[in-house]
Amino acid sequence: MNTAISSLGTSTSAASRVAQLGFAALLGIFIVGFAGFSQMDVVHNAAHDYRHSMAFPCH
Repeated sequence: MNTAISSLGTSTSAASRVAQLGFAALLGIFIVGFAGFSQMDVVHNAAHDYRHSMAFPCH
């Protein structure tokens, strides 16, 4: 039996939600790690400019 029902009327299991959350967390860590510690100036500067445009402190 499914443990949750989404607003679209489809059912989602708890294991599926955990998998989705885990994938989203890994994707976020990869993006932050890649952009934040990239040796390519273009990638690093783009991430830096984006943080400033969203009023997120980065220094």
